[in-house]
Amino acid sequence: MSDYPLSIAFLWHMHQPYYKDPFSGVHVLPWVRLHGTKDYLDMVTLLEEFPSIRQTVNVVPSLLEQLIDYTDHKATDRFLEMTLIDPAVMTDEHKHFLLENFFLANWDNMIRIFPRYYELLAKRGFRYTRNEIVRVTKYFTDSEFTDLQVLFNLAWIDPMFRAADPALQDIVTRGRDFTAGDKHLVIDRQFGILKQIIPTYKRMQESGQIELSVTPFYHPILPLIWDTDSAKTAMPHVRLPKKRFSHPEDAVQQIKMGIDFYEHIFGMRPRGMWPSEGSVSEDIVRAAAGQGIRWMATDEEVLARSLQRGFRSSEGYLTDAAGLYRPYQYNDVALFFRDHKLSDLVGFVYSGWKTENAVDDFIGKLLQIRSQLPHNRPFVVPIILDGENAWEYYQNDGQDFLRGLYSALSNDTRFRTVTMSDFLDEHGKGEQLPRLHPGSWINANFHVWIGQEEDNAAWDYLSRARDDLQAFQDTHPDMDLSEAWKAIYAAEGSDWNWWYGDDHSTETADVFDELFRGYLIKVYRVMGIEPPGMLFVPILLEDRNVMPDSQSRGFIYPTIDGYVTSYFEWFQAAFVDVGRSGGSMHKSESLIAAMYYGFNKENLYLRVDPYTPFSDLKENITFHVDIAQPGRYKIKFHAHNPDSPAEVYEKIEGQWHLITTLPNAAARDVFEVEIPFAAIRAKEHDDIHLSIDILKTSPTQALNNGTNGEGMERCPYRGYLIIKVPTADYEKLMWY
Repeated sequence: MSDYPLSIAFLWHMHQPYYKDPFSGVHVLPWVRLHGTKDYLDMVTLLEEFPSIRQTVNVVPSLLEQLIDYTDHKATDRFLEMTLIDPAVMTDEHKHFLLENFFLANWDNMIRIFPRYYELLAKRGFRYTRNEIVRVTKYFTDSEFTDLQVLFNLAWIDPMFRAADPALQDIVTRGRDFTAGDKHLVIDRQFGILKQIIPTYKRMQESGQIELSVTPFYHPILPLIWDTDSAKTAMPHVRLPKKRFSHPEDAVQQIKMGIDFYEHIFGMRPRGMWPSEGSVSEDIVRAAAGQGIRWMATDEEVLARSLQRGFRSSEGYLTDAAGLYRPYQYNDVALFFRDHKLSDLVGFVYSGWKTENAVDDFIGKLLQIRSQLPHNRPFVVPIILDGENAWEYYQNDGQDFLRGLYSALSNDTRFRTVTMSDFLDEHGKGEQLPRLHPGSWINANFHVWIGQEEDNAAWDYLSRARDDLQAFQDTHPDMDLSEAWKAIYAAEGSDWNWWYGDDHSTETADVFDELFRGYLIKVYRVMGIEPPGMLFVPILLEDRNVMPDSQSRGFIYPTIDGYVTSYFEWFQAAFVDVGRSGGSMHKSESLIAAMYYGFNKENLYLRVDPYTPFSDLKENITFHVDIAQPGRYKIKFHAHNPDSPAEVYEKIEGQWHLITTLPNAAARDVFEVEIPFAAIRAKEHDDIHLSIDILKTSPTQALNNGTNGEGMERCPYRGYLIIKVPTADYEKLMWY
């Protein structure tokens, strides 16, 4: 009787969201660069110390594309830009940014180990408000800001690489009072590490120690891209988006793009796939098989739902190890099912344990599994989790734990580590599954990505943009729309809906919201048509209404001439600091400084103040006042033709119709316009939702029903101002 060792199949999933601003190309968050210097290279470099350890590393093509942007195309991110600014010339806003964002690292394992870094954190404060940041900034010296720039980036370099680099060790030893040269050295070392990642992966795959697998290009939830109704299998009572999204062709394209990109980078086709978030369905497996994928992986709960029987007791103890720890096949594709408990112990629990206790517990659990299995046939335990996000919670970036674990596995003949393809090549694909339950690694359903109000709004926005693009392509078959389709595919990624709803929270949820809507806006910009107003309003429920910095205090009666004729004519108006209401992707060179709005019983007044007088601008400027409520109106004023009236358009049955003109509008030093409430059919107590777009247009460009020019700025940058139509006794009420 054969006595097979228990096969352990680690799969490390390497993924970050697609942080690239669709318009500027700047990466709005730094985590591809910083996880690149801390996690992606050391995870495979460490294996060279343990030649018998074999593993699978799953790569997401959109992550690889971003890495290549940094290494080959000189990409940057906001945090890198802030790193390179000389503190001597920093504005207060620059300094506020550093104090708010340059302590985004694990305080115990990444900050406290550098005494100066922890000293600066304590000086900043462990808990703070925006006002406290403004107050404390004045107490930081230029030298301290330089130290903060250096230490933030140094902390995100893996300790393995810091220890092996004498120049970095010198910086660590000195600890403080760094120079601009030190800062540039740290950044140079970061880019040196980034440049090694893909070549090292390629070399180690060629040596056979790792297998590389792939995920569909932009990390979409494929079953939902195929058909959002698939969510109902696991969640029969789920509330779905208003419009059913069903585009199997997009799911196939995401798979194909991912495989093609992988082949371009690594010179071969991948055999395996970790579908985004382990999300599978029968249709998706068939689609992957059609592109040559030989194996896929998902979670053990998906297998339990597929076979309609459990593998653990209600307390979590194994009851059917032999049924769980083997591959099955569906449509000639082998399926591995991750050990949910062991994978999550590594990802979320062992970081708080002593290293030796964590290693002993892991090996002990493997022995328990082995004791419940017959020894006359092979079994495999898939351990599948993120390859980057867990390690900042471990001391020494998890390397003590991994070294201890790999050493124990290397020296114990009862176990062997394998790649997924190793096991299949030796032992086959397993028995057929009669059906495959559609689900993900989280509760074997898709609740994280669909069903809540914000999630469903995102699906409806995506559906509308895709339908509009398809219709436009059908009528413009010769137009190159590849960039628009790329934006649609990016918007199909799973990361946007990960943060919508109440499943997860992050300080940068607004960034993800802006990126998602930005990619849909990009679709319309490529087509050359006006994006729907809804795309400028945050999907995040708490972020939709932009509050003024000071409220309206009474009726106003300004002279509409394009000049600030008198300070007092707008004294009672509401004021919006446009810079403070800007989004995370807001360009640094803003055109607009402020907005004012006010009213009397008959009229609404708007004023926009630029940094440079509008009359001095060389561009042809057009203002669009976009009114979303109480009806759909657009007011257009052409600044290059100041004697013309403003035009009021109403959207009727999907088309814009000119309904009247407004004589009182001007754009000279400032832009001012008087809008009678009657012109937009706004009654007392109605809420008016509005924003102002500033467009650059050519002198000959048509400005109706289609081409509207190039968007220069929107104020407020995201969301709408909500202005309530006053009653006749408004001033009396304000007085009291």
